[in-house]
Amino acid sequence: MNNMKAMLIHAYGEDAVFEPAEVEKPEVKAGHVLIKIAASSVNTVDTMIRKMGKELPLAPETPAILGMDVAGTIEAVGNGVKDFSIGDEVYGCAGGLADLPGTLAEYLVADSTLIAQKPKNLSMPEAAALPLVAITAYEGLTRAGIKQGQKVLVHGGSGGVGHVALQLATHFGANVYSTGGGEKQIALIERLGGMAINYKTETVEQYVAKHTGGTGFDVVFDSVGGANMANSFKAATLNGQIASTVALCELDLSVAHFKGLSLHVVFMLIPMLHNVKREEHGEILRNVTRIVESGGLTPVLDESRFSLDQVGQAHARLESGQAIGKVVLADWA
Repeated sequence: MNNMKAMLIHAYGEDAVFEPAEVEKPEVKAGHVLIKIAASSVNTVDTMIRKMGKELPLAPETPAILGMDVAGTIEAVGNGVKDFSIGDEVYGCAGGLADLPGTLAEYLVADSTLIAQKPKNLSMPEAAALPLVAITAYEGLTRAGIKQGQKVLVHGGSGGVGHVALQLATHFGANVYSTGGGEKQIALIERLGGMAINYKTETVEQYVAKHTGGTGFDVVFDSVGGANMANSFKAATLNGQIASTVALCELDLSVAHFKGLSLHVVFMLIPMLHNVKREEHGEILRNVTRIVESGGLTPVLDESRFSLDQVGQAHARLESGQAIGKVVLADWA
């Protein structure tokens, strides 16, 4: 039997652990490609699945191989695949939920519609940092109808999704402002070209008055969500657009009603979960590749480096709230 190394979860919960194992190497099938994985990254949804398991409608059956983002090299191409060849360096968000095996392994068989050619100017770890967060940010901003010259507020501009949304909004020609709560976060926001707002020292009313003359922001991209969505409603202009990635909450919509706001809830896993419009993710990633190669987007990697064997520590790093940018798993040699 042709085996590969993988990190398995045998039971979900707060104390769930990843265990190394030898599992059968997957075989390529029609419409798919076999990827030799070089790097993956950790997203908040990965930690939620590990802890909550079947409380979420997207957790795989155990024992499970988690991990959604991937960057690597194609080793085999299935029937019907026309856009990829053996040896192509690719990236995507292609597994780790429902019946799709994840990326915490040496190989992944991925639906070819979910991946794209890796940006040539990025390393494998850098490319692996992008797919889930880039698709999320791109979808949120475009659904909100972002336009050149608009004032855009990004909540959480130093986080995984936020630091990408900030750069994409700038690429689309907006004037971008972003909230952060510490010196490192503020410094990163400014380095990425945003106007930093320290939410710990300025109220919503204060920064809306300071930066918009009190009228509010045209688009608010809220990667913090939850209770913070009330701040997004306050910060938006009349008939403004809100895109949120964290809407698992109960919320009073009165402010949104009286301001005529439009709310766009972004749940980018829908194509993977329901096998609908997966080709849209490939198209977004092709656009992201062009933006990256033109210099419009650079992923930020957290200073902590982890190998596949250290995925438990990588999850802990993300959950600590101390990470700046994306937490990546790779062979760093």
